[in-house]
Amino acid sequence: MSKNSFDTVLENGTVYDGTGNPGSVADIGIIGDRIEHIGNLKDADSAQRINVQGLAVSPGFIDLHTHSDFTLIVDGSAESQVHQGVTTEVIGQCGHSVAPVCHHDDIAKRAIGYVGDSKDKRWKSFAEYLDTLEAESLGVNVAAFVGHGTIHHAVMGDDLRLPEPEEVDQMALLVEQSIEEGAAGFSTGLEYWPGSQSTPDHIEPLCRVAAKHNRLYATHVRNRDRYYDLGFGEAMATARSAGCRLQISHIQPKYGAPDYAMEHTLEMIHTNRGYGLDVAFDVIPHDWNHTLIMAILPKWALEGGVEKIIERLKDKACRERIKKNRNPMWLLVADRIWDKIVLLNSIENVDLIGEKFSDIARMRGIDPYDLVFDLLLEEGPAMYQLLWTSNSFSQADLKLCLEQNECAVISDTLALAPYGPLEKKVGSLSGYGWTPEFLNKYVNENKIISIEDGIRRMTSLPAQRLGVKDRGILKENMKADIVVFDTSSIRSTWTVKEPRSYPTGIEHVFVNGRQTISAGERTSINNGTVLRAPFA
Repeated sequence: MSKNSFDTVLENGTVYDGTGNPGSVADIGIIGDRIEHIGNLKDADSAQRINVQGLAVSPGFIDLHTHSDFTLIVDGSAESQVHQGVTTEVIGQCGHSVAPVCHHDDIAKRAIGYVGDSKDKRWKSFAEYLDTLEAESLGVNVAAFVGHGTIHHAVMGDDLRLPEPEEVDQMALLVEQSIEEGAAGFSTGLEYWPGSQSTPDHIEPLCRVAAKHNRLYATHVRNRDRYYDLGFGEAMATARSAGCRLQISHIQPKYGAPDYAMEHTLEMIHTNRGYGLDVAFDVIPHDWNHTLIMAILPKWALEGGVEKIIERLKDKACRERIKKNRNPMWLLVADRIWDKIVLLNSIENVDLIGEKFSDIARMRGIDPYDLVFDLLLEEGPAMYQLLWTSNSFSQADLKLCLEQNECAVISDTLALAPYGPLEKKVGSLSGYGWTPEFLNKYVNENKIISIEDGIRRMTSLPAQRLGVKDRGILKENMKADIVVFDTSSIRSTWTVKEPRSYPTGIEHVFVNGRQTISAGERTSINNGTVLRAPFA
């Protein structure tokens, strides 16, 4: 095919290449799944021409941190992400992946966003999971990390004890196998069981495997409140000892951290970078924190898995013992500040989503802590799906982070759809609108960074951290993952009461050269693929 005959030409748009360069007016010609030419294509032949004058044209957004491991199996269309210009997701974060597993039943126990019966969606190894994912009709490209919690469970089951050295060796072998089968990195969630009981001596050997293969280590650190400096320091010390590249996930300190925690943490990062550690970080672009409700349970209450947890939550003495826990994952709970905590996701109590725990407890006439136990019991075996959220991140901290060049922007959410089996699920408040929330509030309104740098934080920066070489930049011969949006009208529309709401301002989206959003409307096309590491 000649160079001037294209499948699609985007003409007269303001092209932001994703590197941080200012935008310039140009045409983009697409052939197949690649960008063939950028320049003046006024006289070129094309099967489709789209006039995008006055609109921004950028690389498709890359979400470096999601938990869509199972929801993409349920519905691969990724509607909530595609509608906001996301073309690539990186799953398997915070130590949670859905492979490898020893038993098929473990999928239901471990999968965030699990829906229905997994008997027709079975895998054990990481390769088998990627094969299963690849067989789906995907609206986005997907790269997958292997999670420490999943690896630990595959070796030790629900045993509540520290691993023996030979068990750490077995975990390292599973990480090695998963990486050889295509895992793009290794992640930990050190505020979640079993990560919360692991020491650096247990994590460092696994990070050495990631370093051997030049894969990224992403960590949800152990603590982001009172002992924030220990948590962040541990992450950097572990990466330094292992010789691996480090990504600190959703770095914002939580309620309970001193006012200077963010500034001090950035000083630690810059010092380590100055001495050669490859460390960067990312933020969620709003001030709402969210997590699994069962994460506040102390370690002893988690032993034996969901069945034993249910037994304990039915026991009044166990409830009282849990209430005395001085160090729940959220200090808001320790301080009994229930009016700042909101129910985010539930299968059994959908009507309560968006309500404060203080108000729900008042309606039921019970203590808010007992409400937590009751909701977990009502969810039953699906208690992993129960989420809550709190307006407890600092806007000042977020601003300070965004002023750092190495700060990427992420969602920490699930790929969902407002219909079908995922209709009632919520992954985060901004799950349907994190990219427009960032571009409108922090770029357009607050002007913390420029539009070209804002685009870089969601395109070339995450691509570089991930090691993907053919995405994240608009350049000839790169993959044609492209989003076209209106910089003046782009904004999120989610609210605490109704987070499942598409944004405005996203006009066109292309994934591997094919159009998934046309004039703001979803097409029937799903053209994503599984990105297996190492990347070409």
